Formats: sequence, structure tokens, C-alpha cells
Amino acid sequence: MRRRTFVRSTLAAAALSRVALRPQQAHAKPPSLRFGQPFAFSFDGLIERARKLAAQPYKSPYKPMPEVTSRIDYEVHGQIKWRTDNCLFVDAPPTTYPVTFFHLGQFFPKSVKMHELRGGQAREVLYSPDYFQMPADSIARKLPGDAGFAGFRLQESKKRNDWRTQDWIAFLGASYFRTIGALNQYGLSARGIAINTTASKGPEEFPDFTEFYIEPAATDKDPVIVHALLDGPSIAGAYRFTCHRIKTGVTTEIQNVLFLRADIEQLGVAPLTSMYWFGENDRGYRVDWRPEVHDSDGLAIWNGAGERIWRPLNNPGRVVTSSFLDKKPKGFGLLQRDRNYEHYLDGVNYDKRPSVWIEPLSDFGEGSVKLIEIPTDDEIHDNIVAFWTPTAPAKKGSELRYHYKLHWLADEPTPATNVAHVAATRVGRGGEPGKPRPPRGHAKFVVEFEGKPLDTLSLAPNEKLAAEITSGSGKISYVFVEPVGSTKRWRLQFDLQYTGNDPIELRAFLKRGQQTLTETWLYQFEPR
Repeated sequence: MRRRTFVRSTLAAAALSRVALRPQQAHAKPPSLRFGQPFAFSFDGLIERARKLAAQPYKSPYKPMPEVTSRIDYEVHGQIKWRTDNCLFVDAPPTTYPVTFFHLGQFFPKSVKMHELRGGQAREVLYSPDYFQMPADSIARKLPGDAGFAGFRLQESKKRNDWRTQDWIAFLGASYFRTIGALNQYGLSARGIAINTTASKGPEEFPDFTEFYIEPAATDKDPVIVHALLDGPSIAGAYRFTCHRIKTGVTTEIQNVLFLRADIEQLGVAPLTSMYWFGENDRGYRVDWRPEVHDSDGLAIWNGAGERIWRPLNNPGRVVTSSFLDKKPKGFGLLQRDRNYEHYLDGVNYDKRPSVWIEPLSDFGEGSVKLIEIPTDDEIHDNIVAFWTPTAPAKKGSELRYHYKLHWLADEPTPATNVAHVAATRVGRGGEPGKPRPPRGHAKFVVEFEGKPLDTLSLAPNEKLAAEITSGSGKISYVFVEPVGSTKRWRLQFDLQYTGNDPIELRAFLKRGQQTLTETWLYQFEPR
């Protein structure tokens, strides 16, 4: 039941990863945008609004005519295109980023208020169906005049000839947002907050960004500032996003102030949501014709003690929550390390999906990085979640503040230079080469490492590298370490003899004497 709840709730975010996010140019100039009356706005004022909101009973956002929005499905929604001649900030200097808006639909039925913010003055952007190109008989035309928008996106700088069809960040559905990262491809999503994703009591909550205030960048070298009001059954909050389009990808710096309406069993700070169906380490027989299908292939952690950790993702047989205890983490994220197109062999650009690294800019204190893996049998479901959970209980009446940055890049923004990273993880049947394969209960693990200092390693004659391996249960055997052919990689191989069906936690790294040469490889092996 937990999986079904989660998959349904994330469908709004996942839907856009399977369709084009591109608006179309209008053939005729649409009417000018209409605005509400201007009013003074500040982030401090938004914080006070969130504080007062949390002291009041929760009220669900406006859902205009559900009998209409429920019929704006994938196909109908795809026929509704924003007229890019009339973007917000289209009158600004040519180096700024125009804003386009998403229409309501089956997966995005809640109205979100959009505001232009200039010089401390805000004006609401008033909805009109005339802002969109849509068929004359579209069911969307039956929505009322105050229907509002579902979300928004930032187009590329107007100095680019393709700005009308190319966008780089999108906010759509609950508190979800995504960017194209370094390789111009949408993939995993971030959220404003996660609540009770795998809590023992009650369903998961999905608070909404109910209002946005968008301030234009002065030039394409400057950030776009976005303020947002968050509201949900257990929480209210004020957010400030500093969205920067940089040469190496996108960064989103986030400051938030959260006010708790109720006790929260599991609070997820800086949550990421991704998809992992299968990869090199757990591809089943005849699952699919492609070698790998995933938006992310591992969780990376740089903990407060300075240890670098890599945990390959799994598609487990049941919902699995892994906790990595820490204090003052330096960073963590869901990464797509495998950039080899030959490992995917399809046209949806899994090799270009962004990696997202979370850099705390305030003291996160004591807590844990949570990794939640949910069974899936298709790539249309986002089944991976990662976030930070503080150790301190999230109690009603609490005020919490966080400041962090999300780096949407091809890899970590500060990759380790003193230890090599995990380049591949493979799992197969155990056994000694040249001898009959043992029965069930033996598994072989092959872990490859690359990068400094391994790629410049000079060993004395007959000198060998050692492996430090620990297992939660079972027996380790057939351990050896070797260079990988003509590459600069090194390979660790070992067998695990096990009994029963309980998951087994594995941990390994390479060393030379007392010198640690690689990041720590963690793996949860699930006998099947």
C-alpha cells in the first residue's frame, strides 16, 4: 500500500520527465498579460504570513472544477501550449530569462498564484485561456476565469535564438521542481519538503507551494529570485530560491523557514526524488531489452567525519529505508555516474540525466541521510527518495530554518581528489573459476574503482593492494584485487556465502598499508 500511495503522489512530478517541457511560439500575438493591483512584498513579510498560516486550521488549495481538470489528461494537456510572445518579463533586457506558465490538468489540478516581483512590489498574474494555444473544442476552455496556473518555468536567455523552445527550470506539482542540469536533460526532481514518506503512522503528506513571487535576473549572469509560500496539513513555510544558470549546469540556493502545525514523525529536509528500475548490479533476466534504465544510479555522501561514501541504488522486493547517521554533513546527493550511452541504448537520454548534490550552508546538526527504495516494474514510477532527517523530534509549534544549495551538475561539485570513486558494481553467481558453481547461497561481487590516487599508483615488485571488507552476516571468501586490463581502473572481487532471505549490509574499500585509496562502497544485498 505504501508503494501505491507514493507512486500515485509522485506521478505529477514523474509525468513531465516522459514528455516535452517545451512551449510553442504563437502564430498571432496574444493579448497582453493582465495583473492584479501592486502591493509591497518582502521575504520577512512572507515568513510572517507562513507563521500566521501555521496557527490556523489547514485549508486545501483551490481546485477549480475537478470534473473538468480530471479530463485534461496526458494527451489533452499536451495540446495546451503557452504563447511565448507573451511571456512574463518578455519586455525585460534581452539577456534575462522569460517566464512561461503551466496549465491546470489531471495531474496538476490545484491553482497556484503567480506574481511578478519588481522593486519590492508584487502583482499577481491573472489567468486567461487566451494566453495558451489550445484546440477550439478543448475541455480546458470550460474552466472559470479565476482558474489560475499549475506552475511555471524559466526559459533560456532571450539572447539565444532557441529561447522559445528551451527552458532550464520548472516548478510544477505540490512542492516539486526540476532543472536540466549540465547536459540539458530533465531527470530527477527536488521538493520543498518531505513528510512521513515511510512513517509508521498515517499517510505521506505532500504540502503545496501555493504562491510564487518571481523576480527577474538583471542579466543572464545573475540569478532569478523566486519566493514561495508552502502550505500543508502539518506545516507551513516561506522559501527563497536563488536560481542560477551557470556554464556547468544549474544551482538553486534555498533558504526556508518552517512552522509546524502538528507533530511530524518523519521530516525530510532537502528531499530528492528519482527513478531506478535496473542497472548493471541488479538486472533481472529478460526484464527489458535495454542494459540499464535509471535516472540515478547511486547515493553519494560526504559525511561530517570526512568519509566519502557511495551506495549503489537497488530495486528491492519490498520498501527499504536505509539510514546513514551523521553530524554536520558536508553534502550528499543522488548521482548519475554512468555517462556511457552504450549502457542505455535508447532515445530518452538516461546518460544525460542530471546529478544533484546537496550542500548544507547552515548547520544541519545531528541526524541521518535517509534513502528510500520502493519496488517498481516500470520506468514511469519515481521510486527513489533521499533526504536529511534531523534527530531532534519535529514537534507542533516548532520553527525550523534551513539554508542549503542544490547543484544540478554532471557530477559532484567537489569530487574527492584523495580517494578514487566507485565506477561500477556488478553482482553474479559465486564460485571459484574453473570449478563447478555452488548451489544457491553464494554471490560474487565485483566493484571497480577509478580516479586519483589509483590512476597514478606505482607499486613495488610483488606489492599488492588490500581490501577492507565487512559483512553484516555470512562469510566472505575468494577476495582479490587487480588492475582492469589497459584501463586505469582497479577491481575488487569477493564472494559472499549466505543463508536465509534477510538483507545483508556490505562495506568495502581499497587500501595500501594504512592508506585508504578509495571511497567507501556500501551495498545492501537482498537474496532473491
